[in-house]
Amino acid sequence: MKAVEDQVVEDEAGYQDEEESFFQDIDTLQKHGINMADLKKLKSVGICTVKGIQMTTRKALCNIKGLSEAKVDKIKEAAGKMLTNGFLTAFEYSAKRKQVFRITTGSLEFDKLLGGGMESMAITEAFGEFRTGKTQLSHTLCVTAQLPGEEGYTGGKVIFIDTENTLFVFFIKLTWVSSRPDRLKDIADRFNVDHDAVLDNVLYARAYTSEHQMELLDFVAAKFHEEGGVFKLLIIDSIMALFRVDFSGRGELAERQQKLAQMLSRLQKISEEYNVAVFVTNQMTADPGAGMSFQADPKKPIGGHILAHASTTRISLRKGRGEMRIAKIFDSPDMPENEATFAITPGGVADAKE
Repeated sequence: MKAVEDQVVEDEAGYQDEEESFFQDIDTLQKHGINMADLKKLKSVGICTVKGIQMTTRKALCNIKGLSEAKVDKIKEAAGKMLTNGFLTAFEYSAKRKQVFRITTGSLEFDKLLGGGMESMAITEAFGEFRTGKTQLSHTLCVTAQLPGEEGYTGGKVIFIDTENTLFVFFIKLTWVSSRPDRLKDIADRFNVDHDAVLDNVLYARAYTSEHQMELLDFVAAKFHEEGGVFKLLIIDSIMALFRVDFSGRGELAERQQKLAQMLSRLQKISEEYNVAVFVTNQMTADPGAGMSFQADPKKPIGGHILAHASTTRISLRKGRGEMRIAKIFDSPDMPENEATFAITPGGVADAKE
């Protein structure tokens, strides 16, 4: 019996060490001669962990007000002493990947298509025309991310960055102000969760410009660090809407894509640094050249190659009959190209009933 208890204590200690190493606070750099004032400057732009410093270029650090090149070199050197050289064996990386969790979409068929659900340490992009279920999927994930899942997933909080004013309607439905309270009751009954608890665990922000959207990521990183391990999902609905407003025409395309690349790079780093799932929705646009190649669908997701390469998994959504929707793996590093049918129900995304 005592041996079992000792094993439990060792496992708990190992888990705590794993968590501490995963979220190494930059305050620990004080031991290497970095003063608190400079650390506060780093935190002000969302760099809160030692790994966050490693993920940020010297040029970006020098752009922080009050940090000279000499200070940046000293900070980089101190961070380097606390981190490995960046190389792991395949076995070590495989062990690290065991920390990855998956969040259910609400549909077993959809989960199966994704290999179990929305993956952490990754960016999952869903694109499609209007009324294909992108926002409905986002809203469902706000709830399912809070529920315990498979392989020890305990559930957690969600941050929702809204660029299209879509979550406001969802909140109204959850707070019973909706003109269709019966629909809301179905949502509550399906997931067996308290409405107030659900709302309290979703941190919401409305982005008004692409610059504001980028600035919100500084807050996101700081919040993930402040409550390490508590937040499990970051949703942006939608990733490109504000870029289409702020940048117009071919003359501003290069600048738009550069800004977009910076944002996506930040999202990738946040997902890996704090082990969270990132889910983004995307819009479609007409493809003028599709007719020349006789493509069946003359539309394509916006964002170009920048967004295509940054997204770990890309899901194409299209309409089916009635409330049926079809999800297709458009691009994935480990899942085969396949399709799944799901339904938009009063309780959110669910399995389709033939």
